[in-house]
Amino acid sequence: MNINTFFDQLPYAWDREEKEKHLTAELTALTEHHRQNCPAYAAFLHGIGYNPEAVLCYRDIPFFPVRLFKERKLCSVPDEEVFKVMTSSGTSGQSVSKIYVDQETAMLQQKTMIHILNDFWGKKRLPMLIIDSPKVVKDRSLFSARGAAVIGLTMMARRMVYALNEDMTLNREAVEEFLEKYGDAPFVIFGFTFMVWEHFYKEMRDGKSYDLKNAWLFTGGGWKKLEDEKVSREEFKRLLGETAGIEHFLDHYGMVEQTGCIYAECEYGHLHASIFSDVIPRRPD
Repeated sequence: MNINTFFDQLPYAWDREEKEKHLTAELTALTEHHRQNCPAYAAFLHGIGYNPEAVLCYRDIPFFPVRLFKERKLCSVPDEEVFKVMTSSGTSGQSVSKIYVDQETAMLQQKTMIHILNDFWGKKRLPMLIIDSPKVVKDRSLFSARGAAVIGLTMMARRMVYALNEDMTLNREAVEEFLEKYGDAPFVIFGFTFMVWEHFYKEMRDGKSYDLKNAWLFTGGGWKKLEDEKVSREEFKRLLGETAGIEHFLDHYGMVEQTGCIYAECEYGHLHASIFSDVIPRRPD
């Protein structure tokens, strides 16, 4: 099977049976690839008695404890082929996951995210206002999910402008210049949810606000910090709508271990799995 089979389809095109057929073929082959090229993963499969002939569906592939990415170096390519190392956003004092990615995988991850997002705001490249500072992408060899998300969006952007200075204060000059040039037509505002709340919404609430009615606000991550402030998703949307006129919200869930395969929010507030991935409920026993 060729991975392009997935890119030839709309990201939510397949029904359950069609998706199961293609994902099973791709993921069983991928499991075998990692078994052959990552000794630690091969040891894991051997230890739990994995039998590839018993896999009738991708749900039969053994689930892998995600915390092991924090405790072991898990890599299926030679060190010289590692293009970048992704790190999770672990809270202070916690170890972080490290995901080793070669250049081909990085390109596929970027292509997947673009394919999914095109289904929401079309294939036209739009200007993007990034609620972060330029330093988030400066170290391309080792960066977090925030940096990876910005890099992933690069090919979708007609132009990218960072809204924050390096000290995380709002760069109003840059924002106003961006809106003067692009604000009268559709554009994208991207940022991790807590960054948008803390460094963009609060600045507008306490100072000068902007007319952002033509924006798609594309967010993800950081909801736990907002929950700590007792801010719900509904409240987040309501306040940004009242303050800046934002009408189009597109939240998503993603994992650094699975960059590219995002779970995007529909207009009813539900997150959906595309043809590139699925969510499998598990019982511990």
